[in-house]
Amino acid sequence: MANSTTLQVRHLPGLVDYNDALLLQRELHARRCNDDIPDTLLLLEHPAVYTAGRRTQDFERPRDGTPVIEADRGGRITWHGPGQLVGYPIVRLPQPLDLVAHVRRMEAGLIAACDQLGVTTSCIAGRTGVWVAGHTASARKIAAIGVRVARGVTMHGFALNCDNDLAPFAQIVACGIEDASVTTLSAELAQPISVNAVLPVVEQAMMEHLLGTPVSPATAR
Repeated sequence: MANSTTLQVRHLPGLVDYNDALLLQRELHARRCNDDIPDTLLLLEHPAVYTAGRRTQDFERPRDGTPVIEADRGGRITWHGPGQLVGYPIVRLPQPLDLVAHVRRMEAGLIAACDQLGVTTSCIAGRTGVWVAGHTASARKIAAIGVRVARGVTMHGFALNCDNDLAPFAQIVACGIEDASVTTLSAELAQPISVNAVLPVVEQAMMEHLLGTPVSPATAR
């Protein structure tokens, strides 16, 4: 089965129900496994929803009893909602499979996008995602990552906080991390910045970083 040198990007309009997006991911995943489509990146927003990865512990769940969707991805619990840009790469990983390298490519793309938007971010050793500030005690998470790979093809991906409400994160132990907080691009810039403004910057950054090789952009809207 062939690796793709083209990344097709699809923007899904409006607020896309999490389960509807999951069904689409599974459909595209099956088609990518069969080499019917090139590597694909979905970019979208969800209505407010908590999703729990396979490693989520009971004490991390919402304190107010809000329902949670169980997700077939790695990682722990997080929140999605309006004002947050979510990206789902459906890509074939090169052999030998290296899921950590895939995560690092997503992080690199998000760091590059944030830098272009005026927010300096970085990774923290031992912690997945993208962070503002570089020390554990003061770090603020601006992007979360959780992935799954089956038959060499990925699902799920990243969530970048643009201009979303941070209050829902106070109800959970986001990503299982108790000694750090969350932030948004708008909070760091001290001015609103919409998902629509962030989306093309993230799209370009992912085209440059996600596949790990030079790509020929192919954008489907």
